Amino acid sequence: MGNKNKTISFRVNEDAFEALQEIAEERDISLSAVFRDYVDLLVDHDGQVVVVPEDELGRRDDDEPSFPPMVEVPKSFVREHERLELESEHLREQLEEHKSYVNELRDRLEDEQDEVLLLDDLDESDESPTIR
Repeated sequence: MGNKNKTISFRVNEDAFEALQEIAEERDISLSAVFRDYVDLLVDHDGQVVVVPEDELGRRDDDEPSFPPMVEVPKSFVREHERLELESEHLREQLEEHKSYVNELRDRLEDEQDEVLLLDDLDESDESPTIR
């Protein structure tokens, strides 16, 4: 319940607005998405976001922290992430199978509205493939 979207409103001058529109067009996204991306980046990095021109992105002074921040991730984390992605894909497939089975049962019930149907009869019919 605490994950509701909120609206932020502010004013910018016309030049800044046009520049932001150009950025959005360049990235082929909406202007709102530009702001959402920036806000997400700002939150993810605890407000430590630096805006620099692309040609200066590789350069840095020795006393300044590197940007964008680099984090080393253990291989076990990457493997676990990949495993979870595969598992979620498998669960999505199972959900789709279940939905199709439920839809098939609903269709059969609609076709035979006035008759009494037993669940055992529905499961034993040869018309539908076995859902696992």
